[in-house]
Amino acid sequence: MNIAAGGENLASGPTKKAKVTGPTVGAGYAKALFDLAVAKGADPALLLGCAGIAPKDFADADNRIPLANHIALMRGGQALSGDAALGLHFGETNLGEYSVVGLIADASKTMGHALVQLNRYGRLVIEVDVGEEGERFRVERVDGEAWFIDTRRDPNSFPELTESTFARMASHTRQFGTDDKPWVKGVRVTHAEPPYRAEYDRIFRVPVVFNCDRNALLIDDDWTAYKVARTTRYAFGVLSEHAKALLEELETAHTTRGRVESLLIPILHTGEPNVERIAAKMGQSRKTLYRKLKAEGTTFAKLLDELRHKMALHYLDGKKVSVNETAYLVGFSDPSTFSRAFRRWTGASPRKRLAQDAPPRTRV
Repeated sequence: MNIAAGGENLASGPTKKAKVTGPTVGAGYAKALFDLAVAKGADPALLLGCAGIAPKDFADADNRIPLANHIALMRGGQALSGDAALGLHFGETNLGEYSVVGLIADASKTMGHALVQLNRYGRLVIEVDVGEEGERFRVERVDGEAWFIDTRRDPNSFPELTESTFARMASHTRQFGTDDKPWVKGVRVTHAEPPYRAEYDRIFRVPVVFNCDRNALLIDDDWTAYKVARTTRYAFGVLSEHAKALLEELETAHTTRGRVESLLIPILHTGEPNVERIAAKMGQSRKTLYRKLKAEGTTFAKLLDELRHKMALHYLDGKKVSVNETAYLVGFSDPSTFSRAFRRWTGASPRKRLAQDAPPRTRV
């Protein structure tokens, strides 16, 4: 890396921002890496110059930074901080401190459920080229053993992402195992052994094999059933001081609508709020639920749409999550679809709502 060239580019001023067409990372994720490198001694201005990133790129939580610039940020951070193991050390940071994805994983009932959510929300953090099945992570049995596999293609072009991902999985979830029964029992990576091998041993505490045919963690057979839920199942309500109170209010409601809404709120983010699932939780048939809602002047589809509207306002007005994160939290897999729905609900864009002062709350 030509650090001097990076400094010259910075001195000449930022160039016009080009349209992002390839894979990207979330601004919050890149900013966390930047902060770590600076904390370890990297010069902020030089580092930004090396990465081709302007300070304003970090200002908007919904901003996307090209993956190539993020890789340059990692490499510049390594050089300027003198920490060659920066990727591993980035993995020791808590994702929940700078991305809602970490909160979602922490609020999952089990590790298996957390895996589903990581695959669903992962592109909010970083977009990567994955295997044919379209999911970055999967659990697979090979020769009678359970493996947690990262299906990312061309991983050796950016091995630091493998390092940070696996270090985060091992260190942040270590509490779910025990010394006698650790949930991670081995590590396999496709890249060559680096000079800082000792850091692998410190972080993973299990055998690590390099130059393998896949990036995978050997895990305990019962891993998917491990209980997570370090936060309550209403963790998403914590993102808005009003949502938890709303949920508690709904749970005491005697109407069918109130009961349905109370069951929907904790699962909106899963993208699976279907009527069959809710009817089963209420111990009645789909037909019976439809009939009761109709008697109250509504339908399941209308109720769900209005609840998404209500929760979107809570999240945006709380100003603790971005527009894209709000889209996923209320059950939209595509932020653009959410934006269209929000315009239908309010006549304005969600970004405009987020930017303005929170208006007085009205019942939706």
